[in-house]
Amino acid sequence: MVIHFDGDRNEVVRDLQTFSYEKAEVPESYLQNSGRALNSEYWDKLMTRVILRAGNTMFLPVGIRAVITSVKSVKYIWKGIRTLAARKIEVPVLDATAIGVSIIRSDFDTAGSVMFLLGVGEILEEWTHKKSVGDLARSMSLNITKVWLVSDGQEILVPTNTIQKADLVRVHMGNVIPFDGEVVEGEAMVNQASLTGESVPAAKTAGASVYAGTVVEEGEITIRVKETGGSSKFDKIVTMIEESEKLKSSLEGKAEHLADTLVPYSLLGTGLTWLITRNTTKALSILMVDFSCALKLAMPISVLSAIREANMYDITVKGGKYLEAMAEADTIVFDKTGTLTKAQPTVVDVVSFNEMGSDELLRIAACLEEHFPHSMAKAVVDAAKKKNLVHEELHSKVEYIVAHGISTTLEDKNGEKKAIIGSAHFVFEDEKCTIPEGKQELFDALLPEYSHLYLAIDGAWQP
Repeated sequence: MVIHFDGDRNEVVRDLQTFSYEKAEVPESYLQNSGRALNSEYWDKLMTRVILRAGNTMFLPVGIRAVITSVKSVKYIWKGIRTLAARKIEVPVLDATAIGVSIIRSDFDTAGSVMFLLGVGEILEEWTHKKSVGDLARSMSLNITKVWLVSDGQEILVPTNTIQKADLVRVHMGNVIPFDGEVVEGEAMVNQASLTGESVPAAKTAGASVYAGTVVEEGEITIRVKETGGSSKFDKIVTMIEESEKLKSSLEGKAEHLADTLVPYSLLGTGLTWLITRNTTKALSILMVDFSCALKLAMPISVLSAIREANMYDITVKGGKYLEAMAEADTIVFDKTGTLTKAQPTVVDVVSFNEMGSDELLRIAACLEEHFPHSMAKAVVDAAKKKNLVHEELHSKVEYIVAHGISTTLEDKNGEKKAIIGSAHFVFEDEKCTIPEGKQELFDALLPEYSHLYLAIDGAWQP
């Protein structure tokens, strides 16, 4: 466990010394999805099988052990017969032959050992598969325990599992949208990169659809819930990956086929060994060496592990066949911003259209923008920090207009002046700001390949 902390180290150490699982308060959803219950369940299954095997061997008389072994063998032998009846020579035939021959020879200890190892193998295979899927699902889960329910015009903080379809939920700036829904009030810029890969926020107003797992970067919205837990688009992606058996790669299919094709050779080796040695025990030993289980288990687990590893790097893979397709591709076409670019704007230049210097304009812009987490705002604030431009709060309350910009009033020795900062649409069309006289040529020379952010003070603007 690695702990990052702010504050007194000794206090953190004291908290760790007094910590206990019995006293810790943990949200129920974390306990349900922790994976500990799954591990405990399969560990108990494994230990129960081992203890029963040891108990039967040490304490039960030989006759009773023989009867128990014979009864248990029926399941494996019947499965082998059904496989043969389907005109297939596959792994169940191999297992049934090993167990059946041992029973016929009255070698009940060998038959019991084979069934014990097969049972342990089944438990380990199922455990490993479920654990891999569970780890993947947990790494993609939203883990949102409480949301703001809007009821009778008031916001009430309630557990997520109490939300019903058609409820109104308010999502504030910086929070993850917990459910699929439709915006009924407010406007916001929503980062949908978790679903689409597009890192540039999308504007959402009344009537627009929003999806669980996306983030409100600017503004505030109230949504009407369309789908609750287990039905959202995000959860459907997780479910599809959990059912990735339906999306097997051809390599997984080949591995299973190869495992089955080994069976005739194992049977042939058994026959040859008996013909050469005339020793049934040596012949049966060939049947005990079953490579097929390892092949069948290794490929699906490898694929699930690769999917989980990709998710750690924010890559969602929907099944094994897509990994295989990527390995065979010789050309890749990227169509989304955020795939090859980071969408981290930086300030290239500050152009002044009045007597104020570029550093002074940057200082004022940073003073206004530091109140909001927008990527453009962060770029301005970072640029001011790099130049060590310290500023005081010289403005009144800042009014933020989603997808447009910021409006406020600056106070200086000459009185109050209205200041706005934002897009060209906001500055020129909404606020009717004009280009200062004699500056048109300078304006026309602004390079079009850059995004332009405009700052206007008393109607005279600066990009």
